[in-house]
Amino acid sequence: MTTITFRIHAYGVGELAGLYNPHLSHRGAIMQLWRWINYQGVLKEKLTTLGYRPGMRCFTPKMVACIVEHLGEP
Repeated sequence: MTTITFRIHAYGVGELAGLYNPHLSHRGAIMQLWRWINYQGVLKEKLTTLGYRPGMRCFTPKMVACIVEHLGEP
């Protein structure tokens, strides 16, 4: 049995959302990821210091690392 390890690199919002929510539709997965970001004040604050703005289409590797730190690996 092989295990897939999560790699920190730049991800499109939809791509990362799909990894966290594979059971949801593409749009549903994105909406869920935005909810998690918007309702976790500390996460949103840290992402903002890294350059996050609402409506972004891509996360930088540092932003992805921050998300994984708060939400765990997908």
